[in-house]
Amino acid sequence: MTEETKKKIQLALGVAIVIAGVRAGYIIYQRHEDYVAAEKQQQARSLGYSNQDYYVTPKKLHPYDLRSAQQLTQQPVWVKEGYRYTYYRYVPVVKKVDFVHEQGTLGPLERLDIKDVLAVAGPGGRKQVVALFDKDGHDSAVPIGFESDGQYKIYSDEMFYIEDPHQLYKHWPPDIWQAVDQHEVKPGMNELQADFAIGMGVPDPGATSEEKTVHYPNGGKPLVVTYRDGKAAEIKAGG
Repeated sequence: MTEETKKKIQLALGVAIVIAGVRAGYIIYQRHEDYVAAEKQQQARSLGYSNQDYYVTPKKLHPYDLRSAQQLTQQPVWVKEGYRYTYYRYVPVVKKVDFVHEQGTLGPLERLDIKDVLAVAGPGGRKQVVALFDKDGHDSAVPIGFESDGQYKIYSDEMFYIEDPHQLYKHWPPDIWQAVDQHEVKPGMNELQADFAIGMGVPDPGATSEEKTVHYPNGGKPLVVTYRDGKAAEIKAGG
């Protein structure tokens, strides 16, 4: 074995060790985040919080590469924040995503059956990790991460529930779930319930725990909701 070959092997082993270390560190970090969430849940119980939402801890997949991200195909997923994530047309023949033309944004608690997860060429040359699904009879793709220098950053846990929110929050009254499913906000709803109903919102600066005003794009039908003591008190159309 030549000296040059030995150096190449040593370099390859060094790169493999670094990649394995990064992946292990990422997994440990994610497990720590789960531990912190569990601790907060336990603290909420010990303090006797009456809001049962504090006791809900949605499961996460912690994907760190394309192989682990395939877990997204094993069950339906539900969109956490409606009208936030843009999806695009996917062309199966050439395995490309048309990032130039947007198809739309995923709706509040929209259910997706993800067929595959791929890394494809994205704008600016950086590879995008995308989840593939059918939307209105068309092949579609939504970015869920990116690849850089052989390392993946996948944020699907922040985008999707992998359990039916109706079961996660089954303690909500039927009339609340009826409003959520009809994408309506009604007085008395908390902010999470409103988010489930009409998607992402942007709060005004200077919000407090006593009063908070949030602007919701609501898929082109903007609403402004004022919360008092955590409950929707005023709901009106607006930008």
